[in-house]
Amino acid sequence: MIRKFSAVPSVLFALAALIGAASVAPASAQDCVLDRCLRGDAPARNERSARPPVAPGDFDYYVLALSWSPGFCGISGGSRDREQCGRGANLGFVVHGLWPQRERGMLADCEAGLRPPARADAAAAARDLFPTEGLARYEWRKHGGCTGLAPSAYFAAVRSARELVVVPAALSEERDSRQLAPQDVLRAFAQANPRLRPGMAAVSCPKGVLQEVRICLSKDLRDFTPCPDVAARSCRARQIEAPPPS
Repeated sequence: MIRKFSAVPSVLFALAALIGAASVAPASAQDCVLDRCLRGDAPARNERSARPPVAPGDFDYYVLALSWSPGFCGISGGSRDREQCGRGANLGFVVHGLWPQRERGMLADCEAGLRPPARADAAAAARDLFPTEGLARYEWRKHGGCTGLAPSAYFAAVRSARELVVVPAALSEERDSRQLAPQDVLRAFAQANPRLRPGMAAVSCPKGVLQEVRICLSKDLRDFTPCPDVAARSCRARQIEAPPPS
């Protein structure tokens, strides 16, 4: 299994160069963690039809969003997400999604996403990528349809993206809640991924809690790529809480 990890140890804090200002997708996605939004209700069902059409596959790069599961569970999970947040789940970083991104904005809600994925494809993705099958289906509907890929190919791309990114091994060593600077998290990822350079990653921290690391990947999923639009919207708190898995 590749999805279970824990918190960042202090030994990594001095490693590598700064990854640079980081974080978050456009403002509408800023406070969305996994398949729930902290600000307001979900978009109306007719919002999709109100948006201009987007040609599937017309994007510049991907963003792989790795959510820190204890942060999600502490803020917006709980009893509604027992599979992910129940005691003993012991989840650290999990895949939130693989998002097709343009130089100036994320793509979402494309018509192709209305085609549901096969149950077997979504179930396989939930076994070691997404924390739940429901989230796998949601991410296909919200973002996967904009990639120009079939559902099975989209989930294969998610797997390829996740395998490209190394989560620092030492993240599994701590079990206590701690305060971290966002740059400490990015330094740890930089040490584990030497080709991950400044301006290629971001940290999301709504309500001062570690929620996500967002890593920008080339469209062919062979390497990391600069993403100024993502990196410019970073968590800028001096310290954020990183609750431990439970």
